[in-house]
Amino acid sequence: MPVLFSALLPPADVVEAITEAVGTPDDGLRWEPPERWHVTLAYYGHDDVETRAAWLGERLAGRPAVDVRLEKAATFPGVLWLTVAGTELTPLAHAAGAGAEPRPYRAHLTLARFPREEPGAAARWTKDLANFTSRRWRAAEVALMTSEREPGGPCYRVVRAFGLDGG
Repeated sequence: MPVLFSALLPPADVVEAITEAVGTPDDGLRWEPPERWHVTLAYYGHDDVETRAAWLGERLAGRPAVDVRLEKAATFPGVLWLTVAGTELTPLAHAAGAGAEPRPYRAHLTLARFPREEPGAAARWTKDLANFTSRRWRAAEVALMTSEREPGGPCYRVVRAFGLDGG
């Protein structure tokens, strides 16, 4: 069974704005390529696609599209990420199953990874991206995605898409 998660995918112009803000870093961090950028709503682990798709479809039925914006950078241990703002984002994530996870939901878009034992490795980026703000966009679709290990890192694929009302 594949590893599954649900996510919002940023539009191309928002991806381009992030790419421009980051430039071509050469700093030892392991940067996620833009094609892997997403905002995770919920992680399901190894699961059957059809079963999870049916479950998610029921949970998302009638849910409204949400306004989303990416903002300043921050870190978790070993992870550099952009903050995701949107008042209806957390309720959408909980509808998608985020409440079942052991830690509280924190919307973010992972930019890069670094060794946990080097907490200052991303300090330059939290400073350089402190004023970053993308345009606000209306997220009108939730993607059910697979994550598969490949030699160059994980490969994410959309296996189902669920439209949100008013998008």
